[in-house]
Amino acid sequence: MSRINGIAQKAAAANRKLLIPYLVAGDPNLETTSALMHKLVEQGADIIELGIPFSDPSSDGPVIQRGVERALAKGTTLKQVLGLVAQFREVDADTGIVLMGYLNPIEIMGYKKFAEGASASGVDGVLTVDLPPMEAGELNAMMRSVDVDTIFLVAPTTRDDRVASIAEHCSGYLYYVSLKGVTGAALTDFDSVTANINKLREGTQLPIVIGFGIKDAQSASAMGKLADGVIIGSALVEKIALLADQVEHDVQVLSNTVKVISQAREALDKLV
Repeated sequence: MSRINGIAQKAAAANRKLLIPYLVAGDPNLETTSALMHKLVEQGADIIELGIPFSDPSSDGPVIQRGVERALAKGTTLKQVLGLVAQFREVDADTGIVLMGYLNPIEIMGYKKFAEGASASGVDGVLTVDLPPMEAGELNAMMRSVDVDTIFLVAPTTRDDRVASIAEHCSGYLYYVSLKGVTGAALTDFDSVTANINKLREGTQLPIVIGFGIKDAQSASAMGKLADGVIIGSALVEKIALLADQVEHDVQVLSNTVKVISQAREALDKLV
């Protein structure tokens, strides 16, 4: 059983919704990212998505794009991101870690080297935004061979036949994109999200988590009623943008930065 499966099963048994914050690795620097990861766990995160910085983050809105730019300006590489996870694992063996990003850095490193590095560092899942499941056979096989889950996105516009194929290739959890657009856009059409989540349930036993447009306790609670968990990205990265370059030892500043996560955790726990 993968770490993500164990986390999801434990949460389901406790009727607890998964809370998954997203950070851009290296924003504003690797040391602060490391400190933020541990602070997020303290505030109730079950799994952390770490964004791999890439120069053309086409699925991301301006908030995360600027976070990526800050990370790249520091020279953050995929190899360093794997090292960050390994460092995190020296202290935390329980929290799930998913790398989210684009195919180019992985291809440059090479599938085999990436898979071995991800496994050795303690990565639990990989979500490659621009790699369709039907074209992901080689990477999927490589990741599965080292017991790392491969996670895929389902959008409101995804056809039924593609949903079935995505669910077949996916493991860990299914990431439902709540709206048509990029990260950071406003979430307004709750009725269609409800209908689409109910339909997804008919085709998969995987946990379904909702991302895009969840920015506070209220939206986390609304989406938590529908899904097994929620992902908060842009709202958190927007707060990180306000951090000074070296604040990793300032506990109060870090706590204030991730306050949206503690508030979301409290709201989700009220759904029990």
